[in-house]
Amino acid sequence: MSLTKPALTRSDVEAPATRIERKERTRQRLIEAALALIGQGRGFSALSLREVAREAGVVPATFYLHFRDLDELGLALVEMGGVTLRRLLREARRDGIPPTDMLRGSVLIYKRFVEERRLVFRFIAGERGGGSRIIRDAIRIEESHFASEMAQDLRSIGTLPELSSTTLQMICGLVVTTMLNAASDILDLPPDQPTREQELIENFVRQLRVVFLGAARWRDQR
Repeated sequence: MSLTKPALTRSDVEAPATRIERKERTRQRLIEAALALIGQGRGFSALSLREVAREAGVVPATFYLHFRDLDELGLALVEMGGVTLRRLLREARRDGIPPTDMLRGSVLIYKRFVEERRLVFRFIAGERGGGSRIIRDAIRIEESHFASEMAQDLRSIGTLPELSSTTLQMICGLVVTTMLNAASDILDLPPDQPTREQELIENFVRQLRVVFLGAARWRDQR
């Protein structure tokens, strides 16, 4: 009797990776199915687990292999939105926008990101003020993280140096709120109406300028 172990075949080596990839693809299909239903005008809180599974082409039992419930799927969508916003910050830094054009340049970058991730932002816009408390709390946490990263960036380039870290964080929170409120207007822009698009951009830029003009005049109490 030979004690020599049989050599691993190529299929033996690749099988675990293939299963992992297959599981990740199914998970992504469930996420995309929820987004597709949102794209049809459905609110996330109005979706059912069975609807999402059917849209993804899997049985409901498969859903539970990837998410405990719809709230957990919603948290995955919130994370996607957070990753998008952090990517926005990195791109703005990489582009090296001159200070005089920073607000307008940032608005244009943000507008493009919203349009590229239309369904994710539609989900976030809809869930910020309603639906599951778990998802609302997760969105607030992402907003806070985004504001913190923005405050760090402003501090590193010497913007508003006279403000305390707490006040700068508050200012950046106002900016993030303005940005997310503007997402709904961007999503609702009708196609092929450049005048309305330009008006939206100019209004967005003015709102941010008001925030920063007020911040420049703010003095922390000693």
